[in-house]
Amino acid sequence: MDFEDYRTIFIIGTLICVLLAATPALSIIISLPKSREKFSEFWYLGPNHMAEDYPFNVTVDEQYNIYLDIVNHMGNSIYYAVYVKFRNETQLLPNATWSLPSPLPALYEFRALVQDGATWERPFLFSFSEISVLGDSCSVNKLVINNYLVNMNSSANWNAERNGFYFQLFFELWFYDAGLKSLHFHNRFVTLWLNMTG
Repeated sequence: MDFEDYRTIFIIGTLICVLLAATPALSIIISLPKSREKFSEFWYLGPNHMAEDYPFNVTVDEQYNIYLDIVNHMGNSIYYAVYVKFRNETQLLPNATWSLPSPLPALYEFRALVQDGATWERPFLFSFSEISVLGDSCSVNKLVINNYLVNMNSSANWNAERNGFYFQLFFELWFYDAGLKSLHFHNRFVTLWLNMTG
């Protein structure tokens, strides 16, 4: 081997060592920003802040409570609205396939600005002050939500399969779209079945 061969081996060896030593620094410089999935969590908890003991068998003038929770993973602060709705077994829920909210009117709403990574929680207290049963039909006329009286007229027929009159409180999550400058259904909702038989 002559001097040029040694020189070539030395240069190649030096370049390999430099590249190995620079790899950690190059990976930081070259790395692309990681995209994270953007979503919102939405749920409710029972009266003891647990996923249990949800109200089901309800009676007139008895107060019940749950807790509504939102966690923001959208990458920035989001202005949310939660619309509270009430239905019998035959009325429409939101359509998750088409991202459409229920056509039923909102009875109550919550509004909140939630920072990215933060959790929003509010108590939801409710009671029924006027329920009437006539034959195979049950009518709910007054609902109290967080001390706010809602007059309504919702009725359900007797469910012979489940032996009762069943209704559902449900909660739709909406968010403010700054580009469109309006609230939009976030395609998230949770439901709470209620048996009015008692």
